[in-house]
Amino acid sequence: MNFRRLERAVRGFSNHRRIQILELLQQDPELSVEEIASTLRTNYKTAAEHIRRLAIADLVIKRNEANTVRHKITPRAAAVLKFLRTLE
Repeated sequence: MNFRRLERAVRGFSNHRRIQILELLQQDPELSVEEIASTLRTNYKTAAEHIRRLAIADLVIKRNEANTVRHKITPRAAAVLKFLRTLE
């Protein structure tokens, strides 16, 4: 087991807003930063930073589409969300 990789993943979702973003992307994949910020009623720069951190943790995949970047969760993020639901 690679503990540094595991630590990076945990740090990636260790924020309530990032968990909200993961939940949103699970329900509605392929959203842009603007769509995510609008849905969560947060600042664009804040949403972009959270998504950047999720991508570093391998929890979000980015895909370019024309002038927009689309985001979706990875299988690891789906497992994280499943784990978090057991803690509720």
